Amino acid sequence: MTLAQYLNSQFSIAQNVDFCIRILVAAIAGGIIGLERSHRFKEAGVRTHIIVCCTTAVIMILSKYGFGDMVSPDGAALNGSRGADAARIAAQAVSGISFLCAGVIFKNGSNVRGLTTAAGLWLTAGLGLAFGAGMYVVGAFALILLLVLQFVIHYIFPSVDAYSGSNLKFTTNDDSHFYADLSEQLKQWKAKIVQKDITYNSNGTTEYSLIVRRREEISHTELKEFVKDRTDIISYSNNSLYNHFR
Repeated sequence: MTLAQYLNSQFSIAQNVDFCIRILVAAIAGGIIGLERSHRFKEAGVRTHIIVCCTTAVIMILSKYGFGDMVSPDGAALNGSRGADAARIAAQAVSGISFLCAGVIFKNGSNVRGLTTAAGLWLTAGLGLAFGAGMYVVGAFALILLLVLQFVIHYIFPSVDAYSGSNLKFTTNDDSHFYADLSEQLKQWKAKIVQKDITYNSNGTTEYSLIVRRREEISHTELKEFVKDRTDIISYSNNSLYNHFR
């Protein structure tokens, strides 16, 4: 089919406007999800989610309507079109988005980051397919449900989603009792060590770098109370790793 024939016969102006609206709605939905992710300092932000949602919307529109010239006006299949399945293109979008999702998941030791962002990209792709198919109610409901769940879990019930993390660092001049005392203190704090690095220096000092997690972040006040009156601690620090396990 030539360009002139396409413009004159395949889709009306109203249909083309509807297609553009679907892509626009998908872009808005992806942008909303990306905005929430970027405010949480995640790897995939607004632009990534918009691109994913728009791309899958275009793929869905192509999958549903891009083969209109393969049939004659009376509905009969044209030569060479036997066995064509328009749904295959949309199916490939589901497989293809997996590679992009895998790219935002990182593992560092026992810690995994990016799982929620990857899941958000996966849903963003689904929203794009839904809006591309013209299923506005389903797409809008899924978008609203995602935002409500993100808000409720992250701000109202944060302990349900993940633990808060802290990177505790100590430099000691007497290793005989320090680690045992620290382990006992962590039990009292109900904190768990997920990563531990110990360095023994030639000058007789020992450096500890511990990543610990618990329901609430270990405060500087708690840490200060632990090191108070201890002569074996030369220096210490407490770096927050909030959302480190998200």
